[in-house]
This record gives sequence, C-alpha cells and structure tokens, in this order.
Amino acid sequence: MGDPALSRRGFLAVSAAAGLGMTALSGCGGDSDEGSSDGTTTIEWWNITTTQPSKDVWEALAKKFEAQNPKVKVKIVQLENDAYKSKMTALTASGKLPDIFHTWGGGVLKQQVDAGLVEDLTDRTKDWSDSLLPVTKEPYLIDEKLYGIPFDMGMIGFWYNKALFKKAGIAEPPTTWSGFLDAVGKLKSAGTTPIALAGKEKWPGMYYWAYLAMRTAGAEAVQKASDDKDFTAPELVQAGEHLQQLVDLQPFQKGFLGATYSGPTGQAAAVGNGKAAMELMGQWAPIVQADVGKGLGDDLGFFPFPEVEGGKGAITEVFGGGGGHALRRDAPQAAVDFLKFFSSEPTVLELVKKTSVLPVLPSAENAITDPNIKAVQAQLKAATGFQLYLDQAYAPAVGQEVNDSVAALIAGSKSAEQVTASITKVAKEEQ
Repeated sequence: MGDPALSRRGFLAVSAAAGLGMTALSGCGGDSDEGSSDGTTTIEWWNITTTQPSKDVWEALAKKFEAQNPKVKVKIVQLENDAYKSKMTALTASGKLPDIFHTWGGGVLKQQVDAGLVEDLTDRTKDWSDSLLPVTKEPYLIDEKLYGIPFDMGMIGFWYNKALFKKAGIAEPPTTWSGFLDAVGKLKSAGTTPIALAGKEKWPGMYYWAYLAMRTAGAEAVQKASDDKDFTAPELVQAGEHLQQLVDLQPFQKGFLGATYSGPTGQAAAVGNGKAAMELMGQWAPIVQADVGKGLGDDLGFFPFPEVEGGKGAITEVFGGGGGHALRRDAPQAAVDFLKFFSSEPTVLELVKKTSVLPVLPSAENAITDPNIKAVQAQLKAATGFQLYLDQAYAPAVGQEVNDSVAALIAGSKSAEQVTASITKVAKEEQ
C-alpha cells in the first residue's frame, strides 16, 4: 500500500494477525550487551503478546532458546498493542530500535527501513527463510529485500455467538451488508447487544471502514487511492456512508467509546462473556475472548465480512496482515539465531497448538485442530485479493489519520465525506 513492494502482486491473500498482548519499558536493543565480560550476549525482544496463554508460551520459548544457547540472554519487553505502536514511533524518531521487534510490515516498516534502522535479512536468513510460505513474507518485502520474518498469518472477520444468533432468529450468518444490518436489528429486538467495539483504541473501528471500502470500491481501488494519495472517490465516500448506516442503528455496547480491546470490560470480554453477539477481529480473537472472559467454546463461529450490494469488491477479497519480527540494523548474530529458532518446525507447531496461530510453514498446516481457525485458513486460501491493515500499510501519519477519522465518524463528529477528505489531506502532505 504505502509501499510498492506491497502492491497487489496477484498473490492469493494471506498474511497475518497482530497477536495481542504484553510488560515493562526499558532501554533499547541498541544498548544490548553484545559481549559482556563472561562472553554472554543479551538480546532485547519487544513483542505485543500480553494475553494468555500466548504470553506464557512466548516467555517459555525465550527460556528454551536460552537453554539451547547458554551464552545468550533474552530480555523480553511485552506491550499492549497501542502502547507498543506509540513507543515504537518514538523509538523510530530517536533512531534506536530494539534488537528484535514486532512488525506488521507495510509502510511503517518501510519508514524504518528508509531511515536505515532495520537489518536486511535477505542473505542472513536465506538458508532457512526460503522454507516459509512465500505469501506470509509479502508484507516484509521492500524493494525485493526481506526485512522481517513472519510468525503467523491471518485475516479479519466476524466472530459471533451462535446461541445469540439463534435466539434472535438468525438462521445463517449474513453474506450481504443489508442482511448484516437486518441481523443487527434482529439482535437488538431480541434484547442482545449486536456488536462489541473498543472505541477507545480506534484501530478496531478502522476495520469496518477498510472492509467497506474494499467491498464498495474493490481492493484494487483501495490500492490506487493509496498510490494516488487521493481517497475522495465516490465509492470510498460510500464506505463511510455504509458505516454511518450501521452507527445509526446504535449496535455497540454501552460505553463503547471508552472501551479497550483486551481489558476486563472491553470488546473481547463482552463477546467472550456472551454480553455482545459479534466482534470484527482477527484470528487471535478466540484466545483473547477466553483470556479476558469465559470464552464461548462451541458457540463461537466465524464468517467473512459481507458483500455490499452493487459494490465492486468481492467477499473473497480479504483484509488482514502478518505478525512478524524485524531486527535493528547490525543486530548481533544471536538475534538472527533467535528468528531461526522461532521459525523452526518445533516452535511453529507449539505456536499452532497452544496459541491458535495460523502456521507459516507448510509442514505445520495439519496441526490446526480448531474448526474456527480452519475456517479462517479456508477463507485465506480461497482469497482473490488482499489488503494489509491500513494503519500499517500506509505511512504512519496516514494510517493514524485513517484510525482517527473513522473513530470520529463512529463517534458522530465527522461525516463520510470529511473522513476521505482528511485522509487525502494527510496523504498529500506526506509526499
């Protein structure tokens, strides 16, 4: 998107999720002790895995790596999604990144690469990174060079409570936008909150506008808007108008504008505790729902974002992204070794079985047992178009404006036209 290496290459969509979660701030990888007096190398690993069981699984993997590499210590910094993005923006401006850090690829990674802050991994990982599914590496390719190593892949879709749908008389998940709005009405009539939304964090709301833009204008047109730095096309305005239709139905939980995503009273908890019927989220949703709430078990289902009647996009065009790791420039060999360890089949199988990620190795695909995760994988394999998360695909200022403007529309302070005008203004300023 903001990065030509991410423009549509005709690849069947796949990429992958923000894995969510995280601990404390400290100094940065540039301070890592690459050679202490006892010969120990310390590498600093920043990630966003704060929810359980993923948090403990990742910490255990770090200890396992240390056991296999006695001269290496892994210092983990785990931060919640928004805090991580904010801190990394500041670190990028300071020119000092951690040894190993979470990345979604796209325009944000490109900005860090252009600033000379990120290690080119093409040659340093070639002997093992070639075994990864090619499509999972797409968000981290810039000018044909590899700057990140994926650890999962996925897409955004609707996670829903089958029991609440049945109670409201909804026999099947909707496949059209009008059908979706009708389902929202039925849920409200049945006394159920239709949708949980983390309004405070903004990025979950962005998913709605992004998908509606893809459905009304088509994935290629969303790409063109980014290339041309002009988001004012009528179809993109229509995306906001369709979102306004939804907002007008008042579908979200009480207090949603102040709600977080993974807090005890936030979006994931509302769905996981059966207090809301749906959320639009990535494949990590079930594990977060169960961590901060009770989890829905067999009552949890998944369906793709509906088509918009008369729109130019298809239901098989998907929106999502990859979770990966990048290294600061001139990171020690121990950091490269850690990425190799994290991408090895034993680690990937552990991540699939214990944290429900979609695997980046073809040999691990059969390890998926969760029917909903299988459903996500099936959608991805059948995808005819792909769009990376807008707040990662675009230059950081543009991505932030998308999040802010869409949040303003949902809050009632911006119109559909003002959303596209604001995004266009910032995009042109970034030229």
